[in-house]
Amino acid sequence: MDSTFIIEKSVVILVVFAITMFMAMYSTWAERKVAAFLQDRIGPNRAGPYGLFQPLADGLKLFAKEEFSPDTPNKFLFLVGPGIAMGAALMTSAVIPWGDHFHLFGRDILLQATDIDVAVLYIFAVVSFGVYGIMIGGWASNNKFSLIGAIRAASQMVSYEVAMGLSIIALLMMTGTLSLKEISEQQSGMNWNVFYQPLSFLIFLICAFAETNRTPFDLPECETELIGGYHTEYSSMKMGFYLFAEYANMFISSTILAVLFFGGYNYPGMSWVVENWGVNIANVLGIMALFVKLCGFIFFYMWVRWTIPRFRYDQLMNLGWKILIPLSIVNIMITGIVILRSEIMAYLGF
Repeated sequence: MDSTFIIEKSVVILVVFAITMFMAMYSTWAERKVAAFLQDRIGPNRAGPYGLFQPLADGLKLFAKEEFSPDTPNKFLFLVGPGIAMGAALMTSAVIPWGDHFHLFGRDILLQATDIDVAVLYIFAVVSFGVYGIMIGGWASNNKFSLIGAIRAASQMVSYEVAMGLSIIALLMMTGTLSLKEISEQQSGMNWNVFYQPLSFLIFLICAFAETNRTPFDLPECETELIGGYHTEYSSMKMGFYLFAEYANMFISSTILAVLFFGGYNYPGMSWVVENWGVNIANVLGIMALFVKLCGFIFFYMWVRWTIPRFRYDQLMNLGWKILIPLSIVNIMITGIVILRSEIMAYLGF
């Protein structure tokens, strides 16, 4: 492994980290603007033009706020919880293909932190790890409301991870790979997986709402019942980490949805652009196409939040266990039958 390769990967990792933090920060501004638009208000308009400096002011406020801790015997875990939540949110972006590659200085630079063969399994592993940050923080807060919120979050995430995993199996049966890079390459042009697996996409989308604790699945931090949920006792930047982790997860889940079902960085005519304008221009346009798709999903997250009321907890669990999981299993069976039929027809020469 030469030093140039290490430098390339370090730069890519830093850029991905910076983009994730930037998108998480400005998603808070977009959330307020979307809410204001839907409610016929103006939204943030004081800090900078159109309120564009509002996220910077919010971050400065969180850094400057007084730090306090509850009377808990688990102060170390109380500090570790937000770090785990934020770290897990950032780790997920490591396997996402943001483009094909740039050709610079005589080298092909892959626009991905790492291309592993089991990228889908890696994402599920990191997402499962992220729930520990919420559970540890809620338990170490020594507050009954925080503990109830943490238990809700753990139960909700575990329940919907089952449906999410089953929904993605049908897609993996069709693509034959666990690599996000290969899944993106198979969707060149408009050959998007959402046209072949619409039910898998719908189930995955609903589970993504639950995994990110977004309305109507925001029961872990239900203000009317639990004050602030698992981060009730947190202040200053520790609370900021929990809030940033939610928006970072929203950004990453939107990107994963775009990569798995909507072609990722692919767009119609990409091969023509490569032949006539070069690979670098084609991949710049590819990155822009990916961000247009994921920003559409982010807007959808926000639109749903300000449109649909939250479920009761029993409704949330019934949806996950009694509706989504059976639908996922049925989708797997239908996909298996279609694949088997096509293979039999190919074997017979039809």
